[in-house]
Amino acid sequence: MHYTYRTKGVCSRKISLDIDEQNRIEKVEFEGGCPGNTVGISKLAVGMDARELAKRVAGTTCGFKSTSCPDQLAHAIEEALAQK
Repeated sequence: MHYTYRTKGVCSRKISLDIDEQNRIEKVEFEGGCPGNTVGISKLAVGMDARELAKRVAGTTCGFKSTSCPDQLAHAIEEALAQK
């Protein structure tokens, strides 16, 4: 399943992700944001159980912001799984 999520409150604008039939992350791409961090997160995510990944990164903050790109990824995963 392919899902696109519009981020809120972070530098990245959009997250695209693919989740397979076993709820494993196949691909994550951030549009915008800090390239080193978003590429690193994307590489680490591949092969992980989507729910476990969302649980691990949910609530992560960035500086003074109440959210972050990893936290927004958790929101994207939760929305994608709810629509599955």
